[in-house]
Amino acid sequence: MFVGHHAVGFASKRLVPGVSLGWLVAAPLFLDLVWPVLVLSGVERVRIDPGNTAVTPLAFDHYPWSHSLAMTVAWGLLFAGAVFLATRNRAASVVAGLGVVSHWVLDALSHGPDVPVGLSGPMVGLGLWRSVPATAAVEGVLFLAALVLYARSTRPVDRVGRWAFVGYVVLVTGIWAAALTGTPPPSVAAVAGAGMAAWLFPFWAAWLDRHRAPRAGKA
Repeated sequence: MFVGHHAVGFASKRLVPGVSLGWLVAAPLFLDLVWPVLVLSGVERVRIDPGNTAVTPLAFDHYPWSHSLAMTVAWGLLFAGAVFLATRNRAASVVAGLGVVSHWVLDALSHGPDVPVGLSGPMVGLGLWRSVPATAAVEGVLFLAALVLYARSTRPVDRVGRWAFVGYVVLVTGIWAAALTGTPPPSVAAVAGAGMAAWLFPFWAAWLDRHRAPRAGKA
């Protein structure tokens, strides 16, 4: 999943409108923000494997510390605690913690049987990525629905609130389309570098959200 994780963040704003979108986007992306750090440090392993599935040319050989269900729950609890310390908002901490856990659920839907439950297995995966059309349909519907929810829940208070939102959507959609239709990456380092660049998204989300306000009746 890619835009599916972003969808969870944008949809979450409807549940806790007073909380920055930055936190809400960071939550479902969090496992993928930790993952490239662990790959670059040699703790986790991935290979370029064209044809691994129809959607991804990557073989995720070892990533239990970032993506096992056991560690996802642990990361979710830690993230929820951080959100509570930052916001003193219990509802926000619960939504954020569930956002982290949602990542594992969506990955288990998308991947083949390579998503670990515990640190040493077993592996699960329903294989949505075996079909590009099915992946595009499921993720596209999730992302579009989440964007509609966010746009109906908030309004821009200035040009930044409008165009930073549009720019975010265009960039994420472009990256997603390129991933579905493009060629395999040249190296694992390039994959990890792109993963590190994803740290931009929570900060961008927080920035655009500061320039938007709840619509009447949505606060």
